[in-house]
Amino acid sequence: MRRIIALIGGLTLLCCCSLLAQQRSRGSWKFVISGDSRNCGDIVMPAIAAAVHKSGAAFYWHLGDFRAIYRLDEDMSPPTELGLHNKPLETLAYLKEAWPDFISHQIVPFGELRVYLTIGNHETIPPMSRDAWLVQFADWIEIPGLRAQRLKDDPLDHQLHAYFHWIERKIDFISLDNATPDQFDPAQMKWLHSVLMRDEASPEIRSVIVGMHEALPGSVSRMHSMSESSFGDKSGREAYEALWHVHDAAHKPVYVFASHSHYYMDNIFETADWKRKVLPGWIIGVAGAQRYKLPAETTPAQHAETNVYGYIVATVGPDGAASFQFERLSLDDLRVVSGSAYPESLVRWCYENNHQ
Repeated sequence: MRRIIALIGGLTLLCCCSLLAQQRSRGSWKFVISGDSRNCGDIVMPAIAAAVHKSGAAFYWHLGDFRAIYRLDEDMSPPTELGLHNKPLETLAYLKEAWPDFISHQIVPFGELRVYLTIGNHETIPPMSRDAWLVQFADWIEIPGLRAQRLKDDPLDHQLHAYFHWIERKIDFISLDNATPDQFDPAQMKWLHSVLMRDEASPEIRSVIVGMHEALPGSVSRMHSMSESSFGDKSGREAYEALWHVHDAAHKPVYVFASHSHYYMDNIFETADWKRKVLPGWIIGVAGAQRYKLPAETTPAQHAETNVYGYIVATVGPDGAASFQFERLSLDDLRVVSGSAYPESLVRWCYENNHQ
């Protein structure tokens, strides 16, 4: 009899745990993030889009560097050694087509899914500029949610900015502009401080998730980050301290994402610079760009990977806390989505040879 009672009690506990897990699952939701889709993005990004649709994510967030600009992207002008006999793409034609190509081949595959775009440094390589970027991608920067949030923050602010934020399910998502060495400029810093002060004070905001192109100073990727300019290093450290204050004083989770460096890495702020002020941070620059070697100071704590393509799936719970999973793309993933549109030799080249 005792064994029967114990068995019934165990089954009851198992059912309760299962029900609780289901309830928690129902309250959670997902989004996907990655960056740097130049070079081979026309082949890689459709595979990311296909995976995002399967994941049930609410939106996709691109952290910048859509096209190379300073050179021809290989997916638009394949390497001559492949012998594909493509007509050489003239520079002027490339510059005219680069951003429309990004839209048609890398954004259109997401269909009706929301896509957020963060400006990268390659978007400001002449003849491109921040102003030209704002005009070209206004449809994604002026979507109703972003416009409403901007005017809620300041009813007189009718100007588009390359930095913005939106609040979704009690999380403040902040997209910053550090595409040029003069950022974060005073105007953006003033705006960021005001946003974070409201986040700290608001009982409605449960966590803050920040995305930008270049990593904030003091990360493992310091040699390819905001630390490359003295102004960027100073303003970036000020931004980091402001984010830390949200975590430390308001006791709200803060998560920081960047791309720019073409590899995957987490725990990027586990460095001597930040010691007891370590924020959760990631680099996810593997959406098609030429892959980089890992920094010499990389440790096993960063779980770093290079010569891969992929994206991060974020799963956010009802309390605003989030977990993050890096998902790699295989050669077959690229083939399935892009195989009919691109020669096998180019798809394989992008997967195997697109690295330093």
